[in-house]
Amino acid sequence: MQLSDPLTLSGKPLTFANLARIGQRSVSLAADSAAMTRVDAARKIVEDKIARGEQVYGATTGVGAMKDVEWSPEQLETFNLGLVRAHHFGTGAPFPSSVVRNAIAIRINTALTGRVGCSRTLVDAYLDLLSKDVIPVVRRTGSIGTADIGLMGQIGAVLTGAGEAVYQNKRMSAEAALAEAGLKPTRMAPRDSLASISVNAVGFAAAAEAVRSAASAVRMLLATSLTTAGALGASRDPWKAVAHVGTEREAEIGAWMYSNGMGWDWPNATHIQDNLSLRMMAQVFGATFDTLLIAGRTILAATGRTDDNPVVVEGQVLTSGGSLPLDVTIYLQAAQIALAHVARNSFNRCVLLSNGTRRDLPINLVPRGAIATGFGPIIKLAGELFARVLSMSGAISAQSMVVAAGIEDEAAFLPLVVERFERQVRALRRLAALEGLLAAQAMDIHGDRPSGVPGLIYSKVRQHAAYYDIDRPLSVEVEIIESDLGSEHSMSELISLAPIPSLDEFFALGPVA
Repeated sequence: MQLSDPLTLSGKPLTFANLARIGQRSVSLAADSAAMTRVDAARKIVEDKIARGEQVYGATTGVGAMKDVEWSPEQLETFNLGLVRAHHFGTGAPFPSSVVRNAIAIRINTALTGRVGCSRTLVDAYLDLLSKDVIPVVRRTGSIGTADIGLMGQIGAVLTGAGEAVYQNKRMSAEAALAEAGLKPTRMAPRDSLASISVNAVGFAAAAEAVRSAASAVRMLLATSLTTAGALGASRDPWKAVAHVGTEREAEIGAWMYSNGMGWDWPNATHIQDNLSLRMMAQVFGATFDTLLIAGRTILAATGRTDDNPVVVEGQVLTSGGSLPLDVTIYLQAAQIALAHVARNSFNRCVLLSNGTRRDLPINLVPRGAIATGFGPIIKLAGELFARVLSMSGAISAQSMVVAAGIEDEAAFLPLVVERFERQVRALRRLAALEGLLAAQAMDIHGDRPSGVPGLIYSKVRQHAAYYDIDRPLSVEVEIIESDLGSEHSMSELISLAPIPSLDEFFALGPVA
């Protein structure tokens, strides 16, 4: 792959565009020289402390329940090599390569703050992995979200030649991958071993990818919701109203909906006012985008802030509690609740479409005179998808957890929260496809000819699913529509037609060059 000019990491927070480029390997990475000077300065403080015979947690002592065990100078090399390998205990399906690349980049970037005390050698070793695209296999089950020791340990182990990695699209032993890439195993110096495992870089990388994906899914669901509103002949007045009296985000979404509901012969079936699932779409989507923005900003801030233990501050090596990523976790859980509201909103509109109570639409959207069961049964799919999103929205980060002889009695479970968040996003994408399919059927029954955003959704649905007048299987059609609407190409078309700059640019939605 031809890489663009290097992205220089300096310890400052990354952006979603940065992370997207790193994840898809469209950019090479370099370390800022001034930041590397900070790394050297912090390293000297750690080395001087060790030379004086003073204890440094996780460098000259054990970790966790073994914190009071001190190693002799002759034992340090064996201990530090063993420490990283002992924390290769993750299991299950691996993270995508994009998440692992970003985790490595985040670890490099937070080390460049000059607060870690690791060696320049460790930073260079991570840069070499990314340069050669040797991607450690990181199995995703193995972190309670208080430093991703079981996840980061799988990356650190690969540096030493243990574990597994993917190189040139082949999964192989880490030893073989390093050799084929022309790299040598890294010797873990005191402090480097703990610095390679005891941070939340994998959790942050996975959270960033999940939140960006959620923003994309909700952005497309907003488009299908507008299509449904047109198919049902909803009043556009509430969207105009909220543009003047709503919160900043509600006003933004309401104005977008009102503007993009123009330009075609929008039907009007409203008497006085509509169902809340139509009338309050701007409120539901506005609040959801707000929570995603808050979660996103919090994650990005974490990419430029070391969460190590210990840390180097004002010439001292200090014990730290920064390995608890509670802010990211709590805001992500708030976003999970918001996603449940968006899912319910979509489900309610699907029910409205199939019930036949608006615009004199037939029950189950069965055309007059057709002998068919129609779309009634598939509403159960919409209900199940909503239930899936709702079931994943419960807070789990405050679960009690006491390990390591009581030393480790706080946890955030960030990787598990992210995994549940990802499941919600997948269900939302399918809901958008189903809602678009139902809306297109309703439009065809009345002979609507939508343009703008509703026209885009309608045309994409009809590329994959014909007008329904004879009963047929719908499973594949829903999945194909889901794939199309979830593609970067479709997002690019939507943004080009109807941008929301504050969201599209922050989350780097659509293709990233």
